[in-house]
Amino acid sequence: MEKFKLPDTALRFLDHLSVELGHSKNTILSYRRDLIGYFSNHQILNDELLSMFFANLQRSGASDSSLARKMSVLRSYSNFLHREYKTPLVEINLKLRPVKKLPKALPVEVITKIIESCQESEIGLRDRAILEILYGTGIRVSEAVGLNLIDLKDHLNNGEDISFVQVRGKGSKLRLVPFGKHAEKAVENYLVRARPTLANSAGEGALFLNSRGKRISRQSIWQIVHDAASRVKIAEEVSPHSFRHSFATHLLEGGADIRVVQELLGHASVTTTQIYTLITIEALRETFAESHPRAR
Repeated sequence: MEKFKLPDTALRFLDHLSVELGHSKNTILSYRRDLIGYFSNHQILNDELLSMFFANLQRSGASDSSLARKMSVLRSYSNFLHREYKTPLVEINLKLRPVKKLPKALPVEVITKIIESCQESEIGLRDRAILEILYGTGIRVSEAVGLNLIDLKDHLNNGEDISFVQVRGKGSKLRLVPFGKHAEKAVENYLVRARPTLANSAGEGALFLNSRGKRISRQSIWQIVHDAASRVKIAEEVSPHSFRHSFATHLLEGGADIRVVQELLGHASVTTTQIYTLITIEALRETFAESHPRAR
């Protein structure tokens, strides 16, 4: 699939997303995969072929969330063609059930067990620093991968209770994100006791390095989280996103303003952040139903 040649207009569309709109590399890769999925079956984009494409996907059991994502990509591509080449807009009439999937927040004690499962080895110190930063800041896994040493410069060990890290979010937007003493101690231990041994010229200024001294990858961080959760026998699936969800949920449960949480998460719109208020409401409903003598 990697060798498939997309139409020139599709390649220009991806360039437009990257250069002009500033979408991240991972977003571009996701768009490319969905475009390849369509153009490996059809040579042109029109209403009839789109209907066939989505009908086949539905018959093959594709989820509504997957269909909605592909629909959004192909609609954006159609809008690009219409704007740049005056082609007719395609019409996508696909009935989908509304998707309402609330992210799963982990209890604080579970987060603590996962983090404390890391060993005192150089790799263990690195893994603990990564887990502490994921939960302590709520940053995306791609943002953790992209952290550089300079992003901590002037923000770590500044004599205050709270340290900060500079984060590059979607569209390369910069934001300062605070983190507390637990994450600060873990990062300092990693920087002093582990990173110098892991480092080589290939790592350049990357904060988190793999065992070969290069910048750590998304896949490696996913594996670190998975392995740590497995060590303490967590039954449910745990991912870096679980740490981000838990960060946001625990802040709101602790009384944080939703606009502040929006800024910390790097959401462009508060609407995106509001899904976490649904989680806290569900938790209240569940607690009330189980605890109040006249709830049922």
